[in-house]
Amino acid sequence: MLLSVEETHNSPHDPGHVPVLLEATMDYLCPENGGLFLDGTFGGGGHTRALLEKNPNVLVIAIDQDPEAAERAKPFKETYGKRFEFYGMNFSQIDSLKEKEFDGILFDYGLSSFQLDQAERGFSFRLDAPLDMRMNNQAGITASEFLETASREELIRAIREYGEEPAWRRVVEAIIDARGSGLLSRTHSFAQVIEKALGSAVCNRLKINPATRSFQGVRIAINKELESITEGLESAFERLKVGGVLVAISFHSLEDRIVKRFFRRLAGRPEHRKDSRVIEERTVLGKMISTKAVKADETEISENPRSRSARMRGIQKLGAEMGLGIAKEGSQS
Repeated sequence: MLLSVEETHNSPHDPGHVPVLLEATMDYLCPENGGLFLDGTFGGGGHTRALLEKNPNVLVIAIDQDPEAAERAKPFKETYGKRFEFYGMNFSQIDSLKEKEFDGILFDYGLSSFQLDQAERGFSFRLDAPLDMRMNNQAGITASEFLETASREELIRAIREYGEEPAWRRVVEAIIDARGSGLLSRTHSFAQVIEKALGSAVCNRLKINPATRSFQGVRIAINKELESITEGLESAFERLKVGGVLVAISFHSLEDRIVKRFFRRLAGRPEHRKDSRVIEERTVLGKMISTKAVKADETEISENPRSRSARMRGIQKLGAEMGLGIAKEGSQS
């Protein structure tokens, strides 16, 4: 499910960044027992603060590729001292961390309100600004540069696959036609290119802003978000200690599909309907905490509309003997 930017923020009940599925996340990670935790997507620090407040024996390593997150992390260092460390990096770079053997690791793949509410970051079609969209706005190409230079195949992948836009052909052609006109340089004008391509009849039927899907697809493409999620999950699970828990919160189907299939593979289950491997070909390394994703209840959704599309999954790392036992149990059933 997709939410428009207008739905995700500026709710009268949402004065700023609100961590999604906070109580459910704490239930999975169990910080009240103490331990070393990794917040792989620091953002506004809501989940990190909750972890640190649960037990004075909790230590949190937080990472975020957004350069501005480093500033938001400074008060945490002042308050929690040696119990908190921040590193500016993408979660696909977890392998470079010196810390290992985490009791729990969390990923929250949603954009923070800090990124969406700053016009100059170019994530929101609600605010007119240069079309940037980079998570790390000090590296890589901007969304505008991508739209002006990407091949037709790259545009199709961004709009059709990542944005899941049904009318992707119209949007791709409109982008190519708009090159060199200046219309691809700002958020409002790019949104207008999309709306014109879709046509008023289609736009009037939509429950979300017509630009939502295409903005999502371009953002995913330039930040290589799906590749980073895959790499980050692999590295994170390796860094868990036996008995440790990995939690991932997704906000659209592409993210959730990667997480679900990864967790099912670790648990020795079929990754998808076409996975026909026999039990002897599977390796059980973890146990899914629940086979179904955790979703926000109506109370949380009313207080924080962005939680409506959130899906949380968790997996616990097993030791060799525990994994073997589960595999044998599965083969006998």
